[in-house]
Amino acid sequence: MSNPNENIDDKKKFVSENIPIPQTSRIRNDSETSTPGDEANKGQKITHQFMVSGSSTIGASPPKFVTLEEIMQAANGMTNMALVHQIAVDHDFKLNPVNLPENSAQKTWVDTMKRAYWDLLREDLNKTPPVYSHALQLIEDIKEGLFAVLLPQHTKIKQTIDEVLDLTLIKQQVEAGTLDFKHYSSYVINVMSKLCAPVRDDRIKELSETEDIVETFRGILETLDLMALDMANFTLNMARPNIIAQSVEYEREKFANFLKITPDGLENTRAWLSRHFTPPTEDYNTPDRMLKVKNLTTVILNKAYMELINWDGNNVFPETLSLDEERLYEIQQRISRLSIIGAILLISSTCSPVLQSDTVFKEESKKQISEILQHVSISNEKQLQDALKTIAELMKKKINERLEKCNDSTLNAENLATLCGQIYDVGRPGHKISLLIRNRILEFLQLIISSPTAAPEKLPPGLSSLQTEVFNVAGNFLRIVSHNRSVFGKYYIDIIDALIVPSSTNQ
Repeated sequence: MSNPNENIDDKKKFVSENIPIPQTSRIRNDSETSTPGDEANKGQKITHQFMVSGSSTIGASPPKFVTLEEIMQAANGMTNMALVHQIAVDHDFKLNPVNLPENSAQKTWVDTMKRAYWDLLREDLNKTPPVYSHALQLIEDIKEGLFAVLLPQHTKIKQTIDEVLDLTLIKQQVEAGTLDFKHYSSYVINVMSKLCAPVRDDRIKELSETEDIVETFRGILETLDLMALDMANFTLNMARPNIIAQSVEYEREKFANFLKITPDGLENTRAWLSRHFTPPTEDYNTPDRMLKVKNLTTVILNKAYMELINWDGNNVFPETLSLDEERLYEIQQRISRLSIIGAILLISSTCSPVLQSDTVFKEESKKQISEILQHVSISNEKQLQDALKTIAELMKKKINERLEKCNDSTLNAENLATLCGQIYDVGRPGHKISLLIRNRILEFLQLIISSPTAAPEKLPPGLSSLQTEVFNVAGNFLRIVSHNRSVFGKYYIDIIDALIVPSSTNQ
């Protein structure tokens, strides 16, 4: 069970160090470009220009023309910004192997090409005399692969690898008929065993026991790819503090560049904040106006951020949060799942006084229910109902098993049928228990992002069984919100300030 102070400490870190957090980001590019006709100005140097069309609500602004170079620079900047943002807000971010979809044309093609390569190598080695042209290139690739996983201080190891895997010497051995391919594979595996992360030890052991020389070298290359990924993630972790420290300024700069070529790059952000804006009744035309605007912006943002996890799909996501859209959607889904899990645990534990205080039963049930709901889209009624049927059958069995173990009366058929019906009902929109739990989770998130200090917030009643999960969601949400405030706070203040002007003038 997580300590609540862990997330509070994380909040303190976030506020003081701009340390942001989990899940994948997406760059949305809705602008369209077109090139001028080829017949224009033949024989002359043409500067390609593109008109970036703005919102139809901005009729007073003239069309803005930008060069292709400006567009490409902005696009590259936004791509780099997405990567920096991903590292900054996701403590668990790491590079992963590319896994192509099963039965996809791309995977079929890649697998076919790989198989053809290794079949060709096998044929060459089985010829009399053996043909080593492909094998020599393979050794060169392995040599480069070993260099790729070395650290700068590994100069002696690099020198030794260079001496042992000397292609000139190996070619001489080929010509003399003395090449011992197995010797080189054993040497490479031995070097890999000293360089690899512990997670690769089993794979290295498996390679050392493989007799087929082609399969050995195939395994060596595949494992070197994984080791290169391990090294990249190690380097990323080492650089993470510096990336995080500079991410706020970097993202501000890249977003400012994006705004330079976009007529109204804050249109959706303005609409988002405007939905939570109420014209103030007090006079803002005073010497401390900007302080009042900043305070009002904080209040409005605390409400607006909560809308992000109750998002209406008919609205367009704010530009300043486009990189977090998927993360926020996942948080929304997790809250929905937790509401359902909490409701089922409450319904199940009320079947018997024994179960109400049985933390082991609740923890085991929560884990199993979570696994069933893990890949279920809560908004998909059929998926959810199918999952709830599975959960109902699971809970029928678990409850009676637990009651028997505690020497308590088990549920009869009628009570079990009632239990199943109650679990099925959890999936209905507006279900009172799941809605109550959802509202309490949202109240807790509101407290966390609104608190001006890092003081611990009390978990609302009814959420004790979900404490670990709720703290995790709160931590993830807090990091997104805190980082977003740091990067885009100035834009938010300017938007609110502009909204106040007409209301102040009309007073």
